[in-house]
Amino acid sequence: MQKPRLVILGSGGHAKVIVEIFEESAAYNIVGYTSLSATLPLFHYPYLGADDALPALFASGVTHAFPAIGSNRIRHRMLAELLALGFALPNAISRHAVISPRTTLGSSIAIMPGAIVNVDSVLGDGAILNTACSVDHDGRIGTCAHIAPGAHLAGNVTVGDGAFLAAGSIAVPGMKIGAWATVGAGAVVIRDIEPNSVAVGVPATRRLR
Repeated sequence: MQKPRLVILGSGGHAKVIVEIFEESAAYNIVGYTSLSATLPLFHYPYLGADDALPALFASGVTHAFPAIGSNRIRHRMLAELLALGFALPNAISRHAVISPRTTLGSSIAIMPGAIVNVDSVLGDGAILNTACSVDHDGRIGTCAHIAPGAHLAGNVTVGDGAFLAAGSIAVPGMKIGAWATVGAGAVVIRDIEPNSVAVGVPATRRLR
């Protein structure tokens, strides 16, 4: 049976990890990548043009796409564009991650090696769970949120759409992190974080802009 043809959007470090996850699964035929620049190669895969090449790629039979883009806002925009074009949006889940079978997954989710997701968690479309992070039971991770390497969420933590929890940050049980908020590296969240805010330190407090 012929494998679905998959295009990768992006060619940076994040895209490299995504490609290796898809290579390990062997479920897709990666036809190449799109990027704003042809000067940053993605292993041996061919450069297929900028994002304006996507309609022609879909018309040629490339049915699947993955936006391997670290920016939450750009990834959010590209998900909408890919859906409008008709692309299917598979998940990139490392075989070295541990995911409860009672986890609810959206589409176009990236789960990197060493990540752990426990029972009754829900992951929204375009979420990134990066290397060796963890989401404990009943977590709620919003659309295009990003849990960075080594970040750890205790049980019943809610992370809003587009929020970013930087490397090594921690949230204690029951915390709510608002949409498009940023939690700084190494911060410890012991009280709710407002949407569109930046919180840093131990304990994490809102940083005045």
